[in-house]
Amino acid sequence: MMSIRRSLLVWLLSSVLAGGIGAAAVVFVQARIEINDIFDYQLRQLALTLRDRTFFPSDFADSLTGEESLDFVIQVWASDGTLLYASPAHMKVPSAVQLGFGEVVAENGRWRTFATQQRGLIIQVAQPLSVRNRLAFAAAWRTLLPFVVALPLMGLLIWKLVGRELRPIETAARAVSRRSPQSLEPIGTADVPVEIEPLVTALNGLLGRLAGTLEHERRFIADAAHELRTPLTALRLQLQLAERARDDAERARSHAALREGIARAVRLVEQLLALARQDPDVPVEAREVDLVPAARSAVDGHAASAESRGLSLGIEVAAEPVVVRGDPPSLRTLLDNLIDNAIRYTPSPGRVDVRVAREDGHAILEVEDSGPGIPAAERARVFDRFYRGEGAAQGGSGLGLAIVKRIADKHGGSVEILDALSGRGLRVRVSLPLAS
Repeated sequence: MMSIRRSLLVWLLSSVLAGGIGAAAVVFVQARIEINDIFDYQLRQLALTLRDRTFFPSDFADSLTGEESLDFVIQVWASDGTLLYASPAHMKVPSAVQLGFGEVVAENGRWRTFATQQRGLIIQVAQPLSVRNRLAFAAAWRTLLPFVVALPLMGLLIWKLVGRELRPIETAARAVSRRSPQSLEPIGTADVPVEIEPLVTALNGLLGRLAGTLEHERRFIADAAHELRTPLTALRLQLQLAERARDDAERARSHAALREGIARAVRLVEQLLALARQDPDVPVEAREVDLVPAARSAVDGHAASAESRGLSLGIEVAAEPVVVRGDPPSLRTLLDNLIDNAIRYTPSPGRVDVRVAREDGHAILEVEDSGPGIPAAERARVFDRFYRGEGAAQGGSGLGLAIVKRIADKHGGSVEILDALSGRGLRVRVSLPLAS
């Protein structure tokens, strides 16, 4: 599992360590170069201070040869190559091949030299490279010492800072983990860093949607329990009447009423399941669906029911395909509920017509009946679950148009309740976006 803390520490500490090592290496090399330049400057200045001296008096020679611990060797040659002076006398350094700075190899090691010529004399000042390197390394190391001390301190500081800056995330996580399933109120964003505020805001949005869904489900369960109580009670009573029947005729009537009650209960349960499947927060599995054959199939499926009620069921479709993107079972449920409602509410003799057309980039699906219609004052409420108007058919569940509305909404469409074109009856118009 990826850890932000671990990733930050690894990358920050690695970057600081690599940068510190790189900077230390540059400082170390640069310090040695500068210290060697200083030593070269000392060699040159020491040689130039001797150019106006006279090297023959013994007192001058004695003053230069008195200190054997001197790290410099001073040598003076005459123009014919005669060594006039050497200090200290126990150190032998060959004469430089050229004037200026150079390096020579002697029996006792390598030497850095500076030679200059004045008044026919060659003055050479030499210093052991081992001494120079030791002194340069010591000086460069003293320059690096602050880096060596600072790197662990910087690592500790980064460790503390990363932990402190990530603490709000841990606090928010603990706040969420302590909540019960019923605690869906938003998480406070007052002390949340700007960088994780979008995450907390998105989580609050999810909690809000979840609260709405749970409330929706609680209302649905309460309504379903209320609606199922009546038909189940009626079934129990009808069963008792059938058991108490005194003759075959009474028993037959009780059984007929029982079958009708069972049919109503089955219809209600089917409608409840259909409504539950149309959860508004669950996206549809969109596929291209041609409404023309879907409407023909739905009409064929309800032809027997319409005929048994003495109704004429017709269909009128466009000459070209009317294709929408949606979930085929959901769209079939929409068609079945519209046609079933029209058949239930239309008295015999009557007529139910289904139309499928294209209009302004939308698929239009209309179901028109010659029934009593719905008063204008009630049309806004017929999409509520379990709502039954004054003219509701016996055995209706009040869920048909609620299911139609939810399916249309999930498909980006709309539903309208209009007067029938014939002047008497009701027309339900569903508009869905055409597939591009």
